[in-house]
Amino acid sequence: MSEQVLVEHGRMLDALRIEVDLLANASRRARGDTRVPACPGLTIEETLRHLGSVYRLIVSWLREGRRPGDWQRDPAPGESLIGFLRGGFDELAAELTARDPYARTATWWHADQTVGFWLRRMLHETTIHRTDVQSAAGIALPDITDEIAEDIAVDGIDEALLLWFDHRLEVLGVSGTREGSVAVSSGGRTWFARAGPSYTEASRADTAVLDQADAVVRGEPALVYLWLWGRIATSMVTTERDDDAIAQLWALLRLATR
Repeated sequence: MSEQVLVEHGRMLDALRIEVDLLANASRRARGDTRVPACPGLTIEETLRHLGSVYRLIVSWLREGRRPGDWQRDPAPGESLIGFLRGGFDELAAELTARDPYARTATWWHADQTVGFWLRRMLHETTIHRTDVQSAAGIALPDITDEIAEDIAVDGIDEALLLWFDHRLEVLGVSGTREGSVAVSSGGRTWFARAGPSYTEASRADTAVLDQADAVVRGEPALVYLWLWGRIATSMVTTERDDDAIAQLWALLRLATR
């Protein structure tokens, strides 16, 4: 595995294939203009278009060794959105399969400049949007979370905190409005996130931080994963102590991942 991921690369690629199938199947259960409840302005058809475009973006990035200036963002004339999604994924899967996940390549995270970064990123991009489409199609939350394997959810928690909260907010120049720290505990792992008026940071941690942090968030991995991505309410995870510190963590992640 590359240094950052918690799941073996072959397992991640298999999981990504399953996620694309789940998403495509769910998209057939409702009209394309059905809105995604957790994402105002996003519809099922726009989700399919977005992912089909992103898959092609990453294929071009891998081939060119840098972020491309242009790539196919919309279906070809006469092509369905599901066809656009699957065509983009087939290209991406072929590109990822042909490359060593440890091989060096350009990414937007200095901590992981490997092909494995893109595999991980596309797995979580697809998983979160799969839950969006399923939610829009009226599938119940327990059925949605049952299809998120625990190891994938734990890795998703790790990515949300280390890539988006710790790294992305720094790149954006966004920090907190108050001092506050939150320990996140799920799936046998613990993380520590801090924010203040001039910084945001997050790291893997040991259980000692559960007593040291201003607040704690706990829960089943799939629920904590979806909460960090703003897909479910705070009431669906377990929180302790400083509600304001938890609210700040959640709000900063919305800025990081929008």
